[in-house]
Amino acid sequence: MILSDATIRELIKEGKLRVEPFREESLQSSSLDLTLGSELVLYATECIDIKDPRVPIQKVLIPDEGFLIPPKDFLLATTEEYIKLPEDITAFVEGRSSLGRLGLFIENAGWVDAGFEGQITLELYNANSCPIRIYRGIRICQIVLAKLDRKAERPYRGKYWGQKGATPSKIYMDFQK
Repeated sequence: MILSDATIRELIKEGKLRVEPFREESLQSSSLDLTLGSELVLYATECIDIKDPRVPIQKVLIPDEGFLIPPKDFLLATTEEYIKLPEDITAFVEGRSSLGRLGLFIENAGWVDAGFEGQITLELYNANSCPIRIYRGIRICQIVLAKLDRKAERPYRGKYWGQKGATPSKIYMDFQK
């Protein structure tokens, strides 16, 4: 069941759902808008080996004048909000239609498991043929929250639990077992 604005607000007030900072104006009828944080990650390599934990990256802070994403370019960003989902709530992350209509694709693999805590890392791709300038604090995505039929037996405690800032892939950890 997808949660309504009233239910989302109640869960936040009760402390069962944590969204910091929470802005009332970000609450939509069946979702919550999240804003763009200040940190970006750019991959600074010609080839990414998914088994190598030393993939070169460059961390960049978005300046006041914004950050220009070149055409056909990919980077990681983060939400300003730090969230903590209870063990019986999951979230879908969706890009905002207004940005998608400009050719800015916003993803995060689309899913946030019950029990997740942290800032959400977003994958941004400029599918347009011209650059797109983005700014800190813009409404970048929305989360749609859904109630599980019961508490998760294994709430999320994976490699991205507690993440802060734009967090590069840790897929190399899948090979270290």
